[in-house]
Amino acid sequence: MNTDSEKKDIVLIVDDNSNNLGVLYNLLDDASFEVWVAQDGESAIEKVGYALPNLILLDIMMPGIDGFETCDRLKANPLTADIPVIFMSALSDTVDKVKGLSLGAVDYITKPFQQEEVLARVKLHLKLHFLTQKIEKQNQELEQRVQERTAELSQALHNLQQTQVQLVQTEKMSSLGQLVAGVAHEINNPVSFIFGNLTHISEYIKELIAHLKLYQQSYPNRLPQISDHAEEIELDYLLEDLPNVISSMKLGADRISNISVSLRNFSRMDTSNKVAANIHEGLDSTLLILRHRLKGSGDRPAIEVVKEYGNLPLVECYAGQLNQVFMNLIANAIDALEDKMVNSQSAKSANCKITISTELANNNLVKIHIADNGIGIEETVACKLFEAFFTTKPAGKGTGLGLSISYQIVVEKHGGKITCTSTLGQGTDFTVEIPIEQS
Repeated sequence: MNTDSEKKDIVLIVDDNSNNLGVLYNLLDDASFEVWVAQDGESAIEKVGYALPNLILLDIMMPGIDGFETCDRLKANPLTADIPVIFMSALSDTVDKVKGLSLGAVDYITKPFQQEEVLARVKLHLKLHFLTQKIEKQNQELEQRVQERTAELSQALHNLQQTQVQLVQTEKMSSLGQLVAGVAHEINNPVSFIFGNLTHISEYIKELIAHLKLYQQSYPNRLPQISDHAEEIELDYLLEDLPNVISSMKLGADRISNISVSLRNFSRMDTSNKVAANIHEGLDSTLLILRHRLKGSGDRPAIEVVKEYGNLPLVECYAGQLNQVFMNLIANAIDALEDKMVNSQSAKSANCKITISTELANNNLVKIHIADNGIGIEETVACKLFEAFFTTKPAGKGTGLGLSISYQIVVEKHGGKITCTSTLGQGTDFTVEIPIEQS
């Protein structure tokens, strides 16, 4: 209840009897309350619509709508529902009291009035109403503080997870980069040696074959043992096939060299500086590294890769990190297609395909789409894909870090965007958007 130094509490008296109004008005006015009066329910509801009293003394038997109907309407209005209502009536029937209380009234006063009782009940319910409001306000403030604290803890947990992901990402990229760069370097040395010697061997073989043919032309009548030996080693076939063998060796060495270049491109140690990179080279290097998973084996058919490359300029980026994004997305697509083969009645008829397309979206944005026609992703799962440590794969197969790391690389490192659209049973499409020039 308000103190004398504060605004007076307002009590609305609703009664069609002028004598009752006069008695209650004088009683409450002498007790320092601000008193409003209304002689019927409609007038009371209209008056409350303009300003809210702190308490209502409400007569039951009135012309027009009675006190029960008036109370029911007041409680149905959210603006007036919390105003305490005390019923007044000469009726003493318990049923009427129960009905009044069930409608939301806080008390019941019978006529004729006992002034001390009326004043005591009014003061008591105003105090209870004030305390209830105070408790509700404190509860709201407490709930707000709990929500703020919960939000702070959630943000702290999110930050911790992101820090863990960054540490894992940094360590993983560092270790992977050093390993792959080392392997590429070690491969490159012997391959360069083989390449250099194959050129000379090819020339030597040509010269030896030419020299041997001169002997055959100069000495057509060979000794029997020479003819027998030539027949035994199939000399004619050997002379015909030997250049082909050398050519195959050159192709093999060239393939190893390409793998070495792809490994070096994939593991570029560019964590501190952005460089202008060819996105298509990164995609091709990633596909080359994952080629063993795309090949068919036994009953498992090969996974078809369709490349629909647009005309892209060089993109200013951390090329090695973007390659890791491509690796994660393509590897996930392969996983989805392998699951499709497992669930298919015939793996050979699964028709597994990965489509990689690129396009120039505007003057400073490229889009890379990596789509598969695998099993798809449920909508309830899709919204959690980029959360740290969330995975749909069985234990031991997925860490829940691949897409989270990819999100950080694309969004936080490059100011880009990565999204996923999927239809269950039809496939999934990841879209990566990267600005051509970084701000």
